[in-house]
Amino acid sequence: MVTPGQPILLVEDSPEDFDMTVRSLQKAGLKNPIHHCSDGDEALDYLHRRGVYENTKNSPLPGIILLDLNMPGTDGREVLEELKKDDVLKLIPVVVLTTSGDERDIQDSYGMGANSFIQKPLDFEGFMKAMTRLNDYWFEVVVLPKSVEGKG
Repeated sequence: MVTPGQPILLVEDSPEDFDMTVRSLQKAGLKNPIHHCSDGDEALDYLHRRGVYENTKNSPLPGIILLDLNMPGTDGREVLEELKKDDVLKLIPVVVLTTSGDERDIQDSYGMGANSFIQKPLDFEGFMKAMTRLNDYWFEVVVLPKSVEGKG
């Protein structure tokens, strides 16, 4: 499980979806800090600790990544593909959290190493239920590798 205090990286270009995800996870009982990257390029800078994210104290590696697929510029597919090629970053679980239900997106995501694929429900109640289940599974049930911090 993601340990208390270990950050979560939420890569989401929609401010509305970001806010709804954070509110839903907090209502589900999640206490971990959530770091937001609004596009794939920013997420890769954060994870590779480039530019404004060079200081490791301000950019700790996350325990899990919640990744939107469809973003302008470097999209979630490209982020996922790059993460899973890196010996350190590939240990971080990636949950694809997207509105897409396209079978190709599902197949491609798992083929590139996604650990889960969640289609975002469009209504708030459905979204809240999905985030509660995500919280219960990833943050209370699953055993994850110890933090990869210090290995990068």
